[in-house]
Amino acid sequence: MTKERLQKVLAQSGVASRRASERLILAGQVEVNGEIVRTLGVKVDPAKDVIKVKGELVRPSERKVYYLLHKPKGVVSTCHDPRGRPTVLDFLPRIRERVYPVGRLDFDSEGLVFLTNDGDVALVFTHPRYQVEKRYLVEVQGLPNLRTIGRLQSGVRLADGLTAPARVRLLKELPNSSILEFGIHEGKNRQIRRMCEAVGHPVVYLKRFQMGPLDLEGVPLGEYRRLRSAEVRELRAFAAQARVAVKTR
Repeated sequence: MTKERLQKVLAQSGVASRRASERLILAGQVEVNGEIVRTLGVKVDPAKDVIKVKGELVRPSERKVYYLLHKPKGVVSTCHDPRGRPTVLDFLPRIRERVYPVGRLDFDSEGLVFLTNDGDVALVFTHPRYQVEKRYLVEVQGLPNLRTIGRLQSGVRLADGLTAPARVRLLKELPNSSILEFGIHEGKNRQIRRMCEAVGHPVVYLKRFQMGPLDLEGVPLGEYRRLRSAEVRELRAFAAQARVAVKTR
């Protein structure tokens, strides 16, 4: 078998996304044949090399599975939480495959979380170069005027830099708040909350309802479902097209 980069093998084995696997390597938490690896250029043969993460043996990649979860508020979108808070994996107790959440949805927000053990698809959804749009319903305090919505659309200066252009539209005016729809392809920490705070309209409620071709149809709050065969084909085609688009830019 042809050797592949260690982080790719870890992602394909369902350990974590490729970017998270890179962080595990750099942190010295990965061993290959008894030796700790701390660089990203190492290539391995998963059929021959003994690979461990945090002392646990990495099994050969399982069949690829894809799940959608409707995450409630008060749940972290990680596999483990050092503070003991509920995680998204607590809502999928019956699945046998080891999956991980793709991207993040903050503790105080609800909505769509995509979980899989397919590292190649996960990379398309998490790496900024693929520009996969995520869509949100957001209730904010007050009524943003056209100028404010224009600022949100064109980019807001945050502590970690200027946000990329976003799709933002006003859906409904309420007595003391407004409902907006956001479409963004970045993944800055608590990005929409910080954007709205920066323009003077703090977020009251936030729900992610779509990621690329994936949406929350048929998934009640706190429940999950597995993607149907037709949806998996659509998802893989979407990821393939995204990779082609990056190469042709």
